[in-house]
Parts: sequence; C-alpha cells; structure tokens
Amino acid sequence: MHEFSYLSHLECSRCGHTYEASKRRQVCEHCQAPLLARYDLEGLKQVLSRDEWDNRKEGFWRYHELLPVQDPAYIVSMNEPMTPIISLDATAKSMGLSTLYAKDEGVLPSGSFKARGASVGISRAKELGVTALAIPTNGNAGSAWALYSARAGIEATIVMPNDAPKTPQKECLIAGANVFVVDGTIADAGKIVQQEVQERGVYDVSTLKEPYRLEGKKTMGFEIAQQFGWSVPDVIVYPTGGGAGVIGIYKALCELQELGFIGDKLPRMAIVQAEGCAPLVRAFDSAQPESYLWENPHTIAFGMRVPKALGDFMILDVLQKTNGIAITVSDDQIQQWRIEVAQKEGFHVCPEGAAGLAGVKKLADLGWIKPNETVLAMNTGSGLKYIDQIVGTPIERTLHAFS
Repeated sequence: MHEFSYLSHLECSRCGHTYEASKRRQVCEHCQAPLLARYDLEGLKQVLSRDEWDNRKEGFWRYHELLPVQDPAYIVSMNEPMTPIISLDATAKSMGLSTLYAKDEGVLPSGSFKARGASVGISRAKELGVTALAIPTNGNAGSAWALYSARAGIEATIVMPNDAPKTPQKECLIAGANVFVVDGTIADAGKIVQQEVQERGVYDVSTLKEPYRLEGKKTMGFEIAQQFGWSVPDVIVYPTGGGAGVIGIYKALCELQELGFIGDKLPRMAIVQAEGCAPLVRAFDSAQPESYLWENPHTIAFGMRVPKALGDFMILDVLQKTNGIAITVSDDQIQQWRIEVAQKEGFHVCPEGAAGLAGVKKLADLGWIKPNETVLAMNTGSGLKYIDQIVGTPIERTLHAFS
C-alpha cells in the first residue's frame, strides 16, 4: 500500500527556492513568481504502474498520487468524467489534414476545463484550512470556483469585468458567491481581489497566485497520454489567455516521462491568441523571455482576454522546449470556425475552442503542421455557455418562419 499523494515540496518557478508544502502559500516570497508543486517521483516509480491507473475509475482523481491532496477525506468532487477526444474527420479534410481531434472539456461540471483547477485547488485549500477565497475571472473560472466552493462550504468572492458573459455571472450568483463587476479587464478585477486579500485575509486563487489550481489543469496532460495509449499527438493546439493549461499539460507530460510512463517524444505546443489580445504572441515573435501589458484588450473569446499572464515566462519556455509556436487569429475567424465545426461535425465549441481550430487551419496553411501529423485541439468549454453570441449574426438571420 502506498501513499495517497507523493507531494514533497513547493518550488519557485523562477528562482528555484523551495518551501515545505504543509502551510498555506501564495507565490515565492523572494521573487513573487508562481510556486510549483513537486512530487517524490523516484519513490512513486517503485510502487505505481500505468496499469494501476488504467484500472481505476475514470476521472482526474484516479491520478491522486500526483495531485496535492494528502487526505482523500478533503476531496471536493462531482464525479468528473474523463473528457472525450472527438475525431473531426470532415474538418480535417477541409484543412488538408489526415488526423484532427478535439478534447472536449465542455462536458465537465460548470461546462469548462476550469472545473479541474477548482476541484483540485479547493480540495487542497480545504485541507489547508481555508474558509474564504477570492478570484478574478473573465467568466468560466468564476462559475467553477463558485460552484465547487459551495460544495466545499467555502465562501467565494468572484470579481469579473462588467462585460463578461452573463451566463457565468448568473452561475456565480446562484451558487451563493459574493459577485462584483468592475469597469475594465481581468487585471482590474485582480486589483479588487488584492483589496479583499489585504482587508479580509481571503485566499487568493488567481491564476498561478497559489500552487494547486495548476495541478488540476495538468490532469488534462495525464488524460491525453492515457487516451493516446501512453503516447502523445504530434501537435497540441491550445487557445491561451492565462496559459495555466499549457503549463499544466507540459508539467504532466514531464512527470510522466520521469515515471517512465511515456517515451521521450513530446508534442509541439502551439498557442493561439486573439488579434485583439496577443501579448504572448508579441513576446514570442520578438524572442522575449516574457510579455508586457497589452493595452485595450478586446476579443469575443473572453477566456483569452488576459493582458499579461503571470506565468508568461513559463509558457514561452514551454514553446521553446517543445519547438512550439504562437499565433493569432481574428474574431471573424473565431466566429467562422465556431459555425463551420458545428455544421461539419455537429460539435458546438466555445469561442476559445473555435480560436484553437482557426489556429489549426492557419498552421496547416503555413505548413507548420504537416498533412500526416496527428493534431489535438483543445475545446476548453461548452458552446452553450456563449449562445448569446449568436444573436445578430448571419446564422440567426437564417431562421425561417413557417407559413
């Protein structure tokens, strides 16, 4: 019988300073960079096999040895499924590709991949004695953290831009969260969260402001490897705002390599940003190690409207280490591919997922993706959460009156 979790310590992502993991922590005390959870992989290698994970009940808690919760009594879960990988054959053909898949995170509780970070992050927060938390959000993270906080009995304060989608605002309200809207961007919402932290001592669960939300996101990487038969696709295309999903998938695959669960090959990571908010693409194109603030960000893909990611240097490092790339797509392309994939495949993606597919098309046209490569695009949420964006579009105007 082995330990439930092999969490060993926390490590600063920038300066390498280490911390013991039994206390509530936010960022590095020395350089203010994100902290990363580290595990005793050598010890785990002696007692865990891939077959053991394969034979467990589906869901991301099957990977509990590489998650931070040490006592399973603190797990806050809604029986989350392993999200499906869907073949997009007609879309692939239209792009001149042989194999294109999408991983559909929209089937998770709250309708997006944010459920992963909420479940793991809140479970660990509860284990550490947290009773109140606060988060800035463009929408989906807020609804996930509000709902999982309600399940955990933790007070949640959610702050979002006033032009964020109304559906997640209502989800936060119905879950009993304290909801505030501000004029401005998610960065402005973050300033309000900092006030809450300073005045009330709540736990700041902004992206990469604590170590454990990322651990939930990395379960996407574990699932991808398992669903590909303990291998990886040639390319993963990820619509990117704060970028925790990119960092998490890469972290997961590196941990699997150290365990000997997958081979040396890693996928080339491609990040896609909107033309109206592309700080990471700008930094990538100019070979800068980190980004700087994007002024006046705008895009219909609200999850990608992040003017500067705290973990930008880690995202750019992932691209370098995987021979990856960063590109932009327009809002018109996002709308186009949201409609096209629905009509070709019957698959209703969110705007961010559509941005990823628009990115696949662009990379295929550029020749960066080769026709015979296996490509996985991430659909980070359900298209139903953004159904109001159909209002006023040419698609809506094709409604026929019966007479």
